[in-house]
Amino acid sequence: MSYQVCKTLETEKTTMRDVYSSTLIDLASKNSKLVVLDADLMNSVGMVKFSGQFSERTINCGIQEANMIGVAAGMSAVGLIPYAHSFGCFVTRRVLDQIFVSAAFAKANIRIIGSDPGVTAAFNGATHMPFEDMGSLRDIPGVTIIEPTDAVMLADILRKVEKEYGVFYIRLSRKNATKIYKDGSSFEIGKAAVLRNGADVTIIAAGICTAEALKAADLLKEKNISAAVLNMFTIKPIDREAVENAARKTGAIVTAENHNIYNGLGSAVAEALVETCPVPMERVGVQDHFGEVGSVDFLRDKFGLSAASIAEKAIKAVGRKK
Repeated sequence: MSYQVCKTLETEKTTMRDVYSSTLIDLASKNSKLVVLDADLMNSVGMVKFSGQFSERTINCGIQEANMIGVAAGMSAVGLIPYAHSFGCFVTRRVLDQIFVSAAFAKANIRIIGSDPGVTAAFNGATHMPFEDMGSLRDIPGVTIIEPTDAVMLADILRKVEKEYGVFYIRLSRKNATKIYKDGSSFEIGKAAVLRNGADVTIIAAGICTAEALKAADLLKEKNISAAVLNMFTIKPIDREAVENAARKTGAIVTAENHNIYNGLGSAVAEALVETCPVPMERVGVQDHFGEVGSVDFLRDKFGLSAASIAEKAIKAVGRKK
């Protein structure tokens, strides 16, 4: 793992879905076993260009997500490496049994791409807004859950999982992310990335909450609170060593995630803490609500996923140390 963090936060010029497409095109040009499956969302995830170059390795299964996972598992059984995509809500809760039995239980080798997680579903609305997708899959043995933070990480993770074996769930925001890492950075699945050191509290963040965590650290600095920031992009398996080290160093933890506070990043960190180094902990996330229609900015504030909310929780956690 070798990464460098950008000094300023800026929106990336390239969308995450374009990076998904271009990276898979590059991988497929070198690996004839790589295949792509989709549930009638090729345009949405930017894979039309891939289909144009590798039509014989592109399968649009239609609006049949359960069948798509079964097809992917079957392809895996004959040695192919399938990447199966749909919106996060459809490719998890709608097909949970197929992921459990056909993929994980059968020890298949597939990558499941769930796009538009949490509030990034935006105007797709409440029914399309998965706040529970990571929680659903955390309970299935052997499933690795990854939420790439920006385009640089996404490209690297896609290359990493191509060489691994197992069932992977990649939580993909389709549009322009905030650039956190410099070009050329590389990452290790299962290991957190340290974005900032601190002494008073550690903010452990994933996905779109990572940029908010860095902003929150700046807000806390104005109040003479030194905040470390970890990017926990692998939710399962959680980096227990990083969690424990952070707890011992700063004595307080705040988690921040674009997901229900139950059975996601916050739960995974809490489980690690209680078994290794219990300290005051606060969770930022969706407080067990359904989604609704709105812009990402509106929904971030609505559900308390902003930098201000993270800073508020951090102040509370630090206060609990006394």
